[in-house]
Amino acid sequence: MTFQKLAVIGCGLMGGSFALGLKQAGLVKSIAGFSASEKTRQRAQELHVIDIACDSVAQAVHGADLVLLAVPVSATRKSLEAILPALSAQALLMDVGSTKCDVVAVARQILGDRLTCFVPAHPIAGKEVAGIEHAEGDLYKNRRAILTPLPETGAMQISQARAVWQALGSSVFTMTAETHDATFAAVSHLPHLLAFAAVNAVMAQTEGADFLRMAGPGFRDFSRIAGSDPEVWRDILSANQTEVLGQISHFKHALTQLEEALKNQDTHALQSLIAQASQVRSAWKLQATDATNLASDA
Repeated sequence: MTFQKLAVIGCGLMGGSFALGLKQAGLVKSIAGFSASEKTRQRAQELHVIDIACDSVAQAVHGADLVLLAVPVSATRKSLEAILPALSAQALLMDVGSTKCDVVAVARQILGDRLTCFVPAHPIAGKEVAGIEHAEGDLYKNRRAILTPLPETGAMQISQARAVWQALGSSVFTMTAETHDATFAAVSHLPHLLAFAAVNAVMAQTEGADFLRMAGPGFRDFSRIAGSDPEVWRDILSANQTEVLGQISHFKHALTQLEEALKNQDTHALQSLIAQASQVRSAWKLQATDATNLASDA
């Protein structure tokens, strides 16, 4: 499987890493890229992430048999509108957004008969730093890639999408957009929100800066994702509002249980709740290791 031309719409960390990974795997002959910032697309070309820096989405997509949409989810509509006129009926079109129901809804409104080309995707990979300077070909290696194809999606495109992510070293899973958004509200979107809240809560206190200077590895590890891109996470949390609000309710309930145990000086209940979390987390670590090994063998 070799693609004649890859069009990357959004030459940042995710799009750039996708391009580098396919280039290193020898699966694409030519890579065209577009970003709204001329400086960004020129830099992508200077770094040899893309071969051609295009002045428009249509120019990049024209003649491409693989198109990757790697823009913030809030830019999906505008980007798909620009992609559609130049999109070949046989092309494979994917996105890398962290939410899927909103992307699918927009795609249904815009793509028409080109909906057969579209395989919504979400690679579970990234960094706290953004930008083409941080792109790397191995970003998706030993990671999960989630596909949420539509009933209208072509069988050829689904097969190609699976093969592409496997070629990048990812372990591929398929689910509905609804299941995806519910799942990642719980294991990604809420944890980010909690990290943002925890850091803000510390710094809202008069002694916050002093507290932070004394923080150790535990706070560092817990708060790591609080350093994520604000605009990206504003869009993700807003797009998945309903599921995230539901997860906030679950978290409030769990926090209340711990709060009540402390208020009542119920050390037995406190230990039990901690032990429950500790056991689940320890078991999950083993599952995560197994999954990584499987991905490495893929």
